[in-house]
Formats: sequence, C-alpha cells, structure tokens
Amino acid sequence: MSEGTRIAVIGAGAFGTALATVVARRGEPVILLGRDSDRMEAVQQRRINELSLPGITLPDGLAATTDKARLQSADTILLAVPAQALRTAVRTYHDSISEKASLVICAKGIERESGQFLADVLGKEMPDNPAAVLSGPGFAADIARGLPTAMTLAGTDISTAEALAERLSGSRFRLYASDDLSGVQTGGALKNVLAIACGIVEGRGLGDSARAALIARGLAELMRFSAAHGGRARTVSGLSGLGDLVLTATSHQSRNLRFGIALGKGQGPDALMAPGAPLSEGAFTATVAARISLEKRIDMPITQEVAAILRGDSSVEDAVENLMTRPLKSE
Repeated sequence: MSEGTRIAVIGAGAFGTALATVVARRGEPVILLGRDSDRMEAVQQRRINELSLPGITLPDGLAATTDKARLQSADTILLAVPAQALRTAVRTYHDSISEKASLVICAKGIERESGQFLADVLGKEMPDNPAAVLSGPGFAADIARGLPTAMTLAGTDISTAEALAERLSGSRFRLYASDDLSGVQTGGALKNVLAIACGIVEGRGLGDSARAALIARGLAELMRFSAAHGGRARTVSGLSGLGDLVLTATSHQSRNLRFGIALGKGQGPDALMAPGAPLSEGAFTATVAARISLEKRIDMPITQEVAAILRGDSSVEDAVENLMTRPLKSE
C-alpha cells in the first residue's frame, strides 16, 4: 500500500467503487480491492469501472488491485461485499487485516444459514476488530456522481460511530452516527423484502394506493422486528429505516424493486435468482426473516407472503387475497 493510504474497500462492485470514489475525491488515497485481476487492472489503467459503475471517472487517488497484502496498513476497511458472501470474504482476507483496523459492513441483509445479523457474523470471525455498519438511502450511482446523500453509520458505541462517520463523510456524503446496531441493520435488511412486495404491486398494476399501504404496514413490520432484537423506534423512523424503505420501494434504481416488478409480471423466482441474474438481497433475506418471525412470534404478514411467493408456495393473487382478508384491527 502506498504511503499515507489508510482506507481500503473490499469489493469492487458498484457500491464499493462509489464509496472509494468519495474517499479519493477528498484527496485521501484509497485502495479498491477486487478478485478479478484482469478487471482490476483495466479499472486501474482506464480509470473507470465499466462493469459495475459505467460513466464515472475514478479519481487518481483510487488504486484498484487484487493484492490483499495491501490491506495490512489500512486502519479503516469497508466491507462492500454481498451479505451472503460476508463470512467467506472475511475469512479470505483475515490474515491481511490488522487487529486494530476498524471494519465497516456496507451490505444489507441477514445471513441465510445462521439467521445472524451481519455485525454478529463479523464479530464471530474478527472479534478483536472494532465493527460498524453503514446503511441508509444511498444508491451507488448517486453517491459516485456526487449527488447529496445522507446515510447512517452505526457502531458498538457512539464514540466509535462518530469517529468513523467523520472519517468517511464527504462534502456531498453525510453520515449520521448511531449506536443502535440492531435497529440500523433491521432497516437495511427488511426494506429490501418490502421493496420486493412494492415491486410486485407495481408489476401487477395494483396501483399507488396499494404501494403506499404496503410501505406504511411494512414499516410497522420493520418496527416490530427491530424491537424484538433490541432496536429503537427512533432508528426505524430515521434514515436507515423509513428513509431507506421509501427510496428502495419507489425508485427503479433499486434491484429489489425491479425483482418484485418481474415477479408481478409473471416471471418465476427460480429464473430471477439463477446464477448470473442481478443480485436481489431481499430475496435471500425474505426467507430467513420469515423464519425468525415465526420463531419469535413477530407479526409480519407481508414478509411471510413474499417468502411464500419466493418458495413457490403461493401466487401473487393468493398473497394479495391473504393480506386483504386478514382480520380487521386498529392501527
């Protein structure tokens, strides 16, 4: 790693590249670490990540590489890999990461096999490193273009979160500190599931009123799930909860919304989740969140219906019927 480079990003997808771009534009050297040597060499030479973030010229201070040894002097490492790949990535790079380095999870989801939040996965694999989670309403393309974006950075304690938020914020990239890891992670994970539901509504042509109802009742599910895991209501009503839900459930930049639209138009979940298809984290999270809600007796009918559709146990028509004919109750 070149002298003075202290921030590294593991994961050269769109979001990882965008975050590295924010750092480099501040004039601070940053490493962007990927797996494909040919691709990373092309990014380094051409100054553009054509596959993941086309149209964005990368700053000179961003160094693209596959050399994991260059992680060794980094004091802050952003883990911008898919949620279901986090454990494998951490094990791959474990020996190259200093025990003093702060690790920031930039994925949103719940590990499918263990049912654990990602901070718990990281804590198991790297117990000596300070851990944090970055979440909230921010699309990679908007961040990389320098459009105003505000997100939440949660740590195990507020002082750590505040220090990292200041470390990573830019002139158009504002981070709010939090010590509510459970609440922030709940919002990031479940908003993807709810965005799939809203996509189904759009794909099936059920109207904006139905979408609004789903967002409101989905937020109630998010609050119940968060509370069951020790999260605070204030967090759910903030950037990492309501803010991210509204963005992901309404913008066609959202892969989860587009996934739901395809389901609503009649495409099958197997084809949409096949290898090589665009990643939809919500499709993985739905099943595990539905399972946890049953185990902990958390009322989450929308999440349950999305999971049933993905398993092939229910049709869109049946899901709508089930939700609309539930017993009436006070809000």
